[in-house]
Amino acid sequence: MTKWPDKVGVLISCLLLYALLASPFMTFRANRIVQGETRTIFESLPSTAATLLAAIIILATVIAFFRFPARLKLATALAGLAALSVFVGQAASFLTPEGNSFARVSPSSGFWLLFAGLALLATDCIARLEPKPAIRILLLLLATAALSAVLASGLWSELSIIKEYTGRADIFWTEAVRHVELAMGSLIAATVAGIPLGILCYKVERLRAGVLNSLNIVQTIPSIALFGLLIAPLGWIAATVPGAARIGIAGIGMAPAFVALFLYSLLPVVSNTVVGLAGVSQAVREAARGLGMTPAQRMLRVEFPLAMPVILTGIRIVLVQNIGLATIAALIGGGGFGVFVFQGIGQTAMDLVLLGTVPTVLLGFAAAITLDALIDSNLFSAGRRQRA
Repeated sequence: MTKWPDKVGVLISCLLLYALLASPFMTFRANRIVQGETRTIFESLPSTAATLLAAIIILATVIAFFRFPARLKLATALAGLAALSVFVGQAASFLTPEGNSFARVSPSSGFWLLFAGLALLATDCIARLEPKPAIRILLLLLATAALSAVLASGLWSELSIIKEYTGRADIFWTEAVRHVELAMGSLIAATVAGIPLGILCYKVERLRAGVLNSLNIVQTIPSIALFGLLIAPLGWIAATVPGAARIGIAGIGMAPAFVALFLYSLLPVVSNTVVGLAGVSQAVREAARGLGMTPAQRMLRVEFPLAMPVILTGIRIVLVQNIGLATIAALIGGGGFGVFVFQGIGQTAMDLVLLGTVPTVLLGFAAAITLDALIDSNLFSAGRRQRA
């Protein structure tokens, strides 16, 4: 097998080399808000550890550059990520003065570029290997278990983001639950309302353009503006409708955030339902009709199952979108990880911003992998039904 350079690998190799040679690895701050001082890998770690990490990165760069087997590249990327996770914790301990509780050590641009390059290499290899949906879920669970083990071990205890978490552990999990409630609750509500609306739009063509255009207009409204527009009507409902305030409806807080996310979620669900049903083969419909199925039976037992992969794609878009948009809800008292993001911005404490940003990214990433696996498994089963 030829070992000519791999096009994607060349880009990853350049990224890894730039991160290793020209970017700072860690940032040291005397306290959480002052300007930090950057450190290279060899300044951030003991000489032996720094040399070992540099050797691992160089090896990953060489293997990524050439056309080696995807399994070898994947193993190298995972080994590099494991080494990076160990040495970043060691660097934090090495740079933090003994007994100093005010100093903050955080990963700098070099670390994030190395992480991005190795993660991109692993993702590219997984895509090329085309693992089955169950294997993808297993890999996600293993990655989650490895991350949990590292956090529980205390290896990262001197990292600034972990120090920020330690001081806010109870609030963090409260806001995490609120974030998930907003994202998942609005998704469930949009799915329950959007799929029947999509079926209706598919059946009644005159209704389709008006509904989809109206939902498209909602999508063009900036999220902060939509949150603001909902404050007045929901506040009026809470003040005038008996019992509305008792069930949580208010001008600020979770209610306007939930309604806004619900409105944003409708267009992908409705439009994908219409597209999925329209994509069902006419021959399949005729076969179902020939078997004597009623229109309701054809919809529930034939057309809707075959359209499900496209509908699930819309639901995937909504979930990842809502996980990100729920961050903005903190501006109107809706809670979620955005609380830490906006507190950090107000205090110029970037580690506090990361405390809200990193879990949001990880949550969106996990949701995308899970739903992609679900979609692929549904495509397989739908394909078997269609062939049968």
